[in-house]
Amino acid sequence: MAQRMSRTVSLPQGIALYLGAVIGGGVLLLPGVSASLAGPASMLAWLFDGLLGIPLALTFAALASRFPDAGGVASFTTRAFGGGWGAVIGWFYFFAVVVGMMIVPLSGAYYASVALGLTAWQIALTAEVILFVAVTANYFGLTVSGRLQLVFSGAVALLLLAAAASALPDIPHAKWHPFAPHGYLAVGSTALLIFFAFFGWEAIAHLSAEFRDPRRDVVRATLVAVGLITVLYAGVSVAVVTTGAYGNPVLDRISVAEVLGRKVGFHADAAAATMAICIALATANAFVAAASRLAYALARDGAFPGFLFHLSPRGVPRRSVLLIGLLSGIGILLAQLGSLGAETLLIIPNSLATATYIVGTLAAVRLLRSGMRIAAGISCFFCTIVLMFAGPNLLLPVVVAAAALTYRQMSLRKRRA
Repeated sequence: MAQRMSRTVSLPQGIALYLGAVIGGGVLLLPGVSASLAGPASMLAWLFDGLLGIPLALTFAALASRFPDAGGVASFTTRAFGGGWGAVIGWFYFFAVVVGMMIVPLSGAYYASVALGLTAWQIALTAEVILFVAVTANYFGLTVSGRLQLVFSGAVALLLLAAAASALPDIPHAKWHPFAPHGYLAVGSTALLIFFAFFGWEAIAHLSAEFRDPRRDVVRATLVAVGLITVLYAGVSVAVVTTGAYGNPVLDRISVAEVLGRKVGFHADAAAATMAICIALATANAFVAAASRLAYALARDGAFPGFLFHLSPRGVPRRSVLLIGLLSGIGILLAQLGSLGAETLLIIPNSLATATYIVGTLAAVRLLRSGMRIAAGISCFFCTIVLMFAGPNLLLPVVVAAAALTYRQMSLRKRRA
């Protein structure tokens, strides 16, 4: 009997998964950092990346609603360009998520350490606990993790909304002058930095086969999530500039929580820890769900080890879920042993995910029609510009692509034999 995934994801759960996938640790770290780099003009960088997110999100939503499959972007690429390219993109995205599942829990643990005074190894242990919760939730299926996502995403949205709303009634114009203290070239480099905060639009494509009504609900969930995220990001950025909650590395790391501390009365350290843990759990939960489905699909197509092509009686790729937990968990320990911070690891998911976007949107140009092809083309163009700033790190996607193609060729030979 053919294995099939359960259709359990409702529209509210889909919106929550989107929010959890996109609203990650970047929204805590980057508003303060971007304001320090570009001043109030950092708002232009947030606006640029937010506008880029709209056609990008709609492109992947259109692909997911038309071709619902656990392989997500890898499956779309296979349809457009063949199995070799599909394997490459699958490897890009899978390893971007594995490293991302090191960065996200570590980011949450850093914020917790501000309030609790954790040692370096206690930070690593806290990150492992966050990862464990996400893996456990997904092990029992999206019916459980989708409900958990509603709780996490709702808490995060309310906290960010409170931070944004608290600063709006009192906007001192002096805080916005000079508007671009470091020049407008700084806006471009800032846009590249904060692009990390907008990763995640493609993640739900891997879960599209589990929506109750993918043709209708995937696009609806996308539109609602785009609107909510744009409002939250813009509001938080304005609040940070308005309150002047930035200007040095320590303050930049807790800028959003500092806004809450000044305007709402929360203790900044406690607010930082609460927000960071909620965001880390929500993001980890969504990406473990997406990457496990991708690993299952890659194994089905011969691009990953065959033992991962297995579903539990409830239709959950539990082996893939456990593999992601194992790899990311080991990675957190190795990062701690090597004294590597989350910011050092960022270049890996940045370069791999941007390369995934470029090829995925090229596939959309080939597979979609009319207006959506235009949206895909616009997304591809601007993602290519962003990747050009990677410099020597462009070698990373080349190495991963070579490994993916080599593994696929070996797998095909074994199958023929």
